[in-house]
Amino acid sequence: MSCLCDVGRQQPNRATSKKNRPSSRSRGQPLPVVCPGCQISAVDALETWTRSEHTSDVDGRPTTHPVWRKGTGPGVVVIHEMPGLTAGVIRFGEELVAAGHTVVLPHLFGPVGREFSNLDVARAFPRICVSRELTKLARGVTTPVAGWLRSLARDLHAELGGPGVGALGMCFTGGFALAMMVDDATVAPVVCQPSTPFIGLPGRAADLNLSPADVGAVRRRAADGCSVLGIRYASDPLVGTRFDTLTSLIGDAFIRVELEGKGHSTVTEQRSQVAVDAILEFFAERLR
Repeated sequence: MSCLCDVGRQQPNRATSKKNRPSSRSRGQPLPVVCPGCQISAVDALETWTRSEHTSDVDGRPTTHPVWRKGTGPGVVVIHEMPGLTAGVIRFGEELVAAGHTVVLPHLFGPVGREFSNLDVARAFPRICVSRELTKLARGVTTPVAGWLRSLARDLHAELGGPGVGALGMCFTGGFALAMMVDDATVAPVVCQPSTPFIGLPGRAADLNLSPADVGAVRRRAADGCSVLGIRYASDPLVGTRFDTLTSLIGDAFIRVELEGKGHSTVTEQRSQVAVDAILEFFAERLR
């Protein structure tokens, strides 16, 4: 049986098969999806959000993922961390909505609407490891799902207008916001505790999860005035030396915020008000 715990898959998407597709009366509204195996309800945490879907190519294959949306104002794409679209990520999305943004939460993998747990990480990790959309260990490559995220950002920008949209990745998806920056629609990329490719083998601690061509595109866009905000706990070993790499790559265009204390998830599980305030200020400056 399929549920929103599944990693997004190529068309046809079983999560939107005829059996599970919402009726015409409920389309465009939050869709309850409960997995009998893990009892995860998307509605509990997302009852005031609107569910839709976005389809775009990933490595030449049409791929669909659910997207949850709320708010008005300039657009921001928030890409969830491991193990999935947790309640903590949704709460952070609510803060952005309250600050005057249209927030979209794509669901790429893992559970929806549940509080973070290490058990959910253990459940999600094997599916992520076999997903063709997501890179884990490879150096010098851009995660394939970046193309899908760029398409989502372009559509949001086309609808809302303005200078462009913001993008925020965190932990496993931290570098995804950099990959979105390659496209002109993303004008305010935020990199929170980027942690892929996974550290443990030589050369990975400094890698930005970008292809050489995309590294060049990030450098050019930064030279043209697109700044990047990076946030981490200074003591977090999972980030490696990626902030040093970004500083070397784009210089003063990289706004580096390193938090005191111990922690990893800067805006969710070990939420820092300093981090949240820096993000709100960055989006306000770049998107309005």
